[in-house]
Amino acid sequence: MRKIISSIAGSILLFWTSLAQAEGVQFGFGLIAGQLSADGTETEGTAADTSNRSKSFDEMFYGADIFIEVAGDNGGAIGLSYVPVDFEIGSGSRTDTDGDDAAENDDGTRTASADVSDLITLYTNIPMGTNGWYALLGGHLATIKTSETLPNSSYGDEDVYGYQVGLGMRSGNRKIELSYSDFEDINIDATGGGTNSVSADADSLQLRISYGF
Repeated sequence: MRKIISSIAGSILLFWTSLAQAEGVQFGFGLIAGQLSADGTETEGTAADTSNRSKSFDEMFYGADIFIEVAGDNGGAIGLSYVPVDFEIGSGSRTDTDGDDAAENDDGTRTASADVSDLITLYTNIPMGTNGWYALLGGHLATIKTSETLPNSSYGDEDVYGYQVGLGMRSGNRKIELSYSDFEDINIDATGGGTNSVSADADSLQLRISYGF
């Protein structure tokens, strides 16, 4: 995944050199709607329980971003966007009971959720002809924030990278884009007791409409 991100960053830097005459800097905002798909597994490493529990789901999300962008005379652009709202990528709960074996001492209800936070995207619009169509290529950086209720441990946060590919259409200061994003695998170990761990991967398909000033 990080090799992909490095390749994307290199492509963006190369395309930057082609913007010899920039039309100027634009600030703007975008509205985003899409579907997020995620698969996650929790592994318990206690003496009483070494099981794995997996969950998959698809969920619609809505959000907004702000961006700064430099456009060239050829219709290409390079920009940086920031999403100030969080997207949930998973949540769930379960209740454990000891049954006849009190030695397990594993009673209780566990809850956990994870959000994508502080999503930053470095992107480029590569023109396809002179009719306003362009290819979208970008690299993501985000923080996965966890929130959980566990008896003896907790999970921390983790920074992850991702890539974005898509197709867009520019008309004046307005743009509409359809893109796909994929993030690297998330692996977080519990702290504060126990040897539990979680792993997950997520990708999304999104539609974005933006306007620059």
